[in-house]
Amino acid sequence: MRILVVEDDSGIAGFIVKGLTEERYAVDLSADGEEGYVMANAIPYDLIILDIMLPNLDGISICRRLRTQGKSVPIILLTAKDAIEDRVTGLDMGADDYLTKPFAFPELLARIRSLLRRGSGKAAIRLKIGDLEMDPVTHQVWRAGQEQTLTNKEYAILEYLMRNENRVLTRSAIIEHVWDIQYDNLTNIVDVHIRSLRTKIDRDCTVPLIHTVRGVGYVLKVPET
Repeated sequence: MRILVVEDDSGIAGFIVKGLTEERYAVDLSADGEEGYVMANAIPYDLIILDIMLPNLDGISICRRLRTQGKSVPIILLTAKDAIEDRVTGLDMGADDYLTKPFAFPELLARIRSLLRRGSGKAAIRLKIGDLEMDPVTHQVWRAGQEQTLTNKEYAILEYLMRNENRVLTRSAIIEHVWDIQYDNLTNIVDVHIRSLRTKIDRDCTVPLIHTVRGVGYVLKVPET
């Protein structure tokens, strides 16, 4: 899952990004409203966290513009204000949820999970392809009934592949989804992680699930018999 955080307070932004990264989300950050709006338009985020008070373009205006354009991405608004009028205005402009600063990170995390479940209908249930199974809530992975221990990036790549079963994903798409927009897409980091994933997921199984499409990227599928 890829999340955009638009927050100009460096302390709060760092707190959110660190916490979400540790929870295996891919996170992009902007401290400017206009820049955040451009990013929200250019990249298909799974969720956006918006501060209301931002330089150049406030969070409510960003929310209103995105909704006017027909974008249904879940949006959580953050603000230091706790007046009922602010909450009402934000929700009326299309926000899905609202948190008043300061807040506890576990509460933000719970709201994110709730919105992702509501939006996709798949985030709350286990993903299963062949004998490969993943629990997005507990971050556990099993192959042929045996639990596998994955690093954060390995897990994120595998989840992206599983949510796009039978679809070929380019290396650039994987980098943009699992890392961030600043990462060098000329690196071989994806190939390194895929090799490691194959060692854990496919090595001891007669039917491989992770396949290379030469010159394009990777796909996760059950081979036809």
